[in-house]
Amino acid sequence: MESIANLLKALALSLVLATSAFAADKVNINTADASQLQADLIGIGPSKAEAIVDYRKTNGPFKSPEELAMVKGIGLKTIEKNRDRIELRTPAVPAKRAGASKPVDKKPAALTRR
Repeated sequence: MESIANLLKALALSLVLATSAFAADKVNINTADASQLQADLIGIGPSKAEAIVDYRKTNGPFKSPEELAMVKGIGLKTIEKNRDRIELRTPAVPAKRAGASKPVDKKPAALTRR
């Protein structure tokens, strides 16, 4: 009975390890630097990674994976190979604190005489 339990544990561990080996690293193309893009995207070398960063600096964040095709040297086949690896979150903009938009009146309150 103990050998069956060990066999089931080994099988479960094998499945977990096999699944994680096939999981691709995702990369946010709106925030990643060239070295991250090169490391995580298939078919993207140093010059294409730098071109992605330059395009993003000039044109703002990507709105869709297909917009990568606007970068010289990147075609739809490259985008399809990397579709599961591409994330499109835009950089977070700090939210305003509640009441921060109201102007503060710096004038002292009027003094009254009795």
